[in-house]
Amino acid sequence: MIKAILLAAGRSKRLKSENKLIKLYKKKPLINYSLKTLHKSKVNKVIVVLGYQKNEIKKIIKKNKKNIFVFNKEYKKGMASSIKVGLKKVTKKDKGFIIVQSDMPFIKSLDINKICNSIKSEKYLVYALRYKNRVGNPIGFDVSIMKKFKRIKGDVGAKFMVKRLKNETKFIKINSPKSLKDFDKVSDFRT
Repeated sequence: MIKAILLAAGRSKRLKSENKLIKLYKKKPLINYSLKTLHKSKVNKVIVVLGYQKNEIKKIIKKNKKNIFVFNKEYKKGMASSIKVGLKKVTKKDKGFIIVQSDMPFIKSLDINKICNSIKSEKYLVYALRYKNRVGNPIGFDVSIMKKFKRIKGDVGAKFMVKRLKNETKFIKINSPKSLKDFDKVSDFRT
């Protein structure tokens, strides 16, 4: 089984007055783009890590049998705390997991499936998407790497492991830099 950990606990500090995951992009809440992609992919379960405004976000999420909701009560401590909470739902019986940002509306199921296929058939610890020389999220991991996430703190995420384990990383080529785009500013919602 391959599980996705969807990070949806942050406070959207750069957007100031509103939560970007609830904000509409082309008439749909931003978080539902990442979710739809994951639901259409080969991922078996989607662990949605909630924190800031958890009830408001949970209300707008489309129901799906793949979803597992968890709450990170320490979400103010940064992304690393959400990854750790999500990992509690990954077991040694799983083949691997993929860490996914919930503010990336252009991720493709095809790219998620490339990560899933690589986790199932290859012997790397990390599986990262790359466009030319740019590495981006989402990033997949073999289940054996879970312990390495125990020591991370603050806003350290999946890319940290790519840097740390470069020689154990399979870089998966993608065709468009758009897939790696995340939304942080109001102007991003106008694209």
